[in-house]
Amino acid sequence: MGSLFYLTLVVLSFICAVLTKTEAQKIQSARLLDLLIRDITFKAYDTRIKTGTLHTVNLPANFSGIFVDTARFRCGSLRRYGAQIKEFRLCTGVSVHPCAERVMVVRQNLGYNWSSIYYANYNLSGYQLVSPILGLLAYNAGTDVNFSNPFELGIEAGEQPISIDFKDITRMSNELGMRPLCASFEGDGKVILARETKPYICAAKRHGHFGLVINKPIPVQLRKRVSQWKVAVGSSVGSALGAFLLGLLLVAMLVKVKKHSRMVEMERRAYEEEALQVSMVGHVRAPTASGTRTTPRIEHEYIPPPH
Repeated sequence: MGSLFYLTLVVLSFICAVLTKTEAQKIQSARLLDLLIRDITFKAYDTRIKTGTLHTVNLPANFSGIFVDTARFRCGSLRRYGAQIKEFRLCTGVSVHPCAERVMVVRQNLGYNWSSIYYANYNLSGYQLVSPILGLLAYNAGTDVNFSNPFELGIEAGEQPISIDFKDITRMSNELGMRPLCASFEGDGKVILARETKPYICAAKRHGHFGLVINKPIPVQLRKRVSQWKVAVGSSVGSALGAFLLGLLLVAMLVKVKKHSRMVEMERRAYEEEALQVSMVGHVRAPTASGTRTTPRIEHEYIPPPH
């Protein structure tokens, strides 16, 4: 029975993950996602919550993986005292514009599944997200109890920037000594990269969406393929070079042997074609004449000359 219950939980978790991923694939616009979160936040907000108190928004199941917190502030109080909204630290001097009385500050944690929308909509080629996307947005929250007409406001930092702490939400560890970069996703589709102010802490001048990125590493399989390719090429080049040198050595030896044989043959022919015989006199070779001489002939019919 326990095994069946456990199996049921696993199946339900898998179905929820698939539905969440499917929903994320349907919403391809980061701006549309902000508007949907805004509408859900305002509909679910309890006006009885005290000003300045952080409140967690319960999103529908089809937005599973997204975490939203919100709080209402008086514009003047926010400027004088600042605020801590989860990972965001708004220092004193922060301003909201235009703001007549109250502002609704919304903090988003899109998780890793929904953060892929930003990866798809912004040019992050060569980089990899190592944290979920965090959003800080502000909307008007005046005396209207029903919040019937929310519109976006701007948050601007004062002398001290807005700090964003990623230490508790990033997947990255410092074991390899790599330092991530702070990515700010602008409304015009651009991404601004900057160094951290402290480990896993970024700074921002205004509201928006932020994350940590690193240079995309080469996959292990690709590195193995590259290494194997290098080894194969090196072996082929080495073998070809060795064969070439061995061939040159063989050719040189063959030429030398052939030249020596030719010289021996030329000497042999030269000795055979000599007119005089060659004999050894001691240790010296010297030509000698033939031993046959012309036989003398006696003339018997010799007639002496007359006197």
